[in-house]
Amino acid sequence: MSADSQTLSPTNTAIAGSVSVEEVLADDLLTTVLKTERSTTPLSNTSNTSELVQIIKPIPLAKRPTTIAETGLSEQLLLQLLIKHILVAHVASVRQLAELMALSGGIIQSLLDQAKIINWLENRQSSANGQMRYALSGLGRAEAEKALAYSGYLGAAPVPLSQYSDICLAQTSRNTLVVREQLLQKFKQLMFSDELISALGPALNSTKPILIYGAPGVGKSYLCRHLNLVFGDEVLIPSALEINNTIIQVFDPQIHILSKEEKFTTESASLVSLTQGHDPRWNLCQRPLIITGGELTEDMLEINFDPVSAIYKAPLQLKANNGILLLDDLGRQKITPVQLFNRWIIPLEERRDFLSLPNGLHFEIPFELILLFSTNLAPQTLVDDAFLRRLGYKIKFEPLSITLYKKLWFQTCADFSLNCDDVIFSYLLDALHSVDQKPYLPCYPRDLLCIVSDQIKFNQLELNITKALLDFAWQHYFVKKPTGQPIV
Repeated sequence: MSADSQTLSPTNTAIAGSVSVEEVLADDLLTTVLKTERSTTPLSNTSNTSELVQIIKPIPLAKRPTTIAETGLSEQLLLQLLIKHILVAHVASVRQLAELMALSGGIIQSLLDQAKIINWLENRQSSANGQMRYALSGLGRAEAEKALAYSGYLGAAPVPLSQYSDICLAQTSRNTLVVREQLLQKFKQLMFSDELISALGPALNSTKPILIYGAPGVGKSYLCRHLNLVFGDEVLIPSALEINNTIIQVFDPQIHILSKEEKFTTESASLVSLTQGHDPRWNLCQRPLIITGGELTEDMLEINFDPVSAIYKAPLQLKANNGILLLDDLGRQKITPVQLFNRWIIPLEERRDFLSLPNGLHFEIPFELILLFSTNLAPQTLVDDAFLRRLGYKIKFEPLSITLYKKLWFQTCADFSLNCDDVIFSYLLDALHSVDQKPYLPCYPRDLLCIVSDQIKFNQLELNITKALLDFAWQHYFVKKPTGQPIV
C-alpha cells in the first residue's frame, strides 16, 4: 500500500483515564507524596489514607500514565524526545526530564535505563540534593542531533491520536444545552435585544455553523468574543499530537488560556499528579476562542511544517476544537467563500476533518467546535443558496433600540467615571444622531466617550459631559465641520 493511500482513523478504544479516583491505590499516593521534595504542606496524619484520597480532584478523561505502554507512544519516539532534551540541557536529572516531558519519574527512569543499554548516555556526578545526572555519549549526541534535524519539537510528550479523539468528543460543547435563562444570565452585562437572544440560543444548540451579518459596528465581533461565557467551563488541550511517530504541536499560548487551577499547579509544581489529577501532557484551559479575519489563507487550514524550526503545527480548526472559531469579515480573505466552504463541506456535515502530512499520510480528527462566520456583506453576494443552506442559521444584527442605547450609554459613562444627565443624552439623540441620521450602534458610546475622556484629561476639566465636549467628539469621530463652540 502506498503512503498516499494510507489513512489513520481514531479507534473506539476506551478513554485511558476512565477509572475513578477510588481505584487508585492509596499506598502509591502516600509514597508519591512522601517522596516529593518540594511539598509545601506536610501531611499531618499519613496513616489516614481515606482523607488523602478525598483531597484529590479526579479528572477521569486523562489518567496520568505510569508505564511507557500507558502513554500510547512507542519507546523509540520517547527515547528520541528524551535525548533531544538532554542535548539542549547538556546535563539533566530524572526530575528535570520528568518536568520537561510531562511524564512520571518511573517512565523517565525506564527510558534512561534503555538509553544506557544502547550506549547513548553517560552518568555524571550527582547534584547537591543527591539526584543522579545524565549526559549524552558521543553516539547519543549524534543520534540526538539527527533526531533534532528530523523534528525540532522540544516539549511535553505528545498524546496519541486515538486518545485525543476520545477526549475531544467527550468534552464537546455540544453536550451543554443552552437555555434562555442561562443565556440571559451570562449576557446580562451585554446589550443585546430579546430578538437576538431568541435567535442565538437555538443556533448554539444546533450542530450547524452560524452566519451573522449586519452593518459595521452593530456588535457582531463583540458578541462572538463573549460566547465562551455561555459555557464557562474548561477543557483539556494536548501539548502535541502523535500521528504515526510524527509530532504535531497543538498547544499555542497565544490562543489557549490556562485555567487558574492549571497555573497554580504548574507554579507550585511537585504535587501536580495529586492535586490536579490529569495527565500533565494535557493542559487544562478555557475553551479556545480563535478569531481570524482577512489574513486567513488556505494553508492555515492544513498542517504546516516550519522549515526553520522543523516543527509541524496544527491548523486553526484543530487548535479551536472544543471551542469557538470565528471567521470575521467573510468575503475579504484571500481564499474565496466558495473555496472555504468547499474545503469544509465534509467537516460541517459529518463533524470530522481529514488532514494529511507531507509524507502523504492521511488521518481523521474530530471537528468539535462552534463555527461562526461574520460579514458586513449581504449573504447572497458571498455564495449561492446551496451553500447558504449548509450554514444553518443566518442571524442579522440590527442597531440598538433607544432604550438599550440609553442603558449602554450610561453604563459606559460609569465605566469612564463620567457624569451625564438626561438633558445631555437628549441632546446626543436629537442634535447629533437625528440630524446626521446615525443609527444607534453599540460601538458609538465607547468610542465617543473615549474622545470625551481624552479632552477632559487634556484640559483638566471636571468629569461632566457637556454639549461642547459631545460636539467635539462627534466632529472628530465622524469627520464633521467644527461647530465653533469652545470646550472650556
